[in-house]
Amino acid sequence: MNKIVVKILSMILITMAIISIAVSCFALTPDDISGSDNVTGTTQITELGNDIVGIFQVVGIVLSVVIIIVLGIKYMLGSAEEKSEYKKSMLPYVVGAALIFAGSIFANVIYQFFNGMNS
Repeated sequence: MNKIVVKILSMILITMAIISIAVSCFALTPDDISGSDNVTGTTQITELGNDIVGIFQVVGIVLSVVIIIVLGIKYMLGSAEEKSEYKKSMLPYVVGAALIFAGSIFANVIYQFFNGMNS
């Protein structure tokens, strides 16, 4: 890439990082919306969110494993020139698969840690 493009992109990323730190979030809880003191709706929302995240995790893990298997088979059957191309394309897939596996575990550990602090 051109040095100017790299500098512009890095300045944009730095600016976005600084702006995202200063942004406040004013959110309402289900108690604020309904005006009551019971929180029965929050358990339903939590369960629905856990189900949706679980589905995305399973689909992501299955797809990443299938893509890695296909690339591995193509790598084993390919010529020397094709092997070098597969090595280049395999690295982003391996990093993505690692992020999917580690990200779901890491997010679950953080959730359990903060959930344990509340109880």
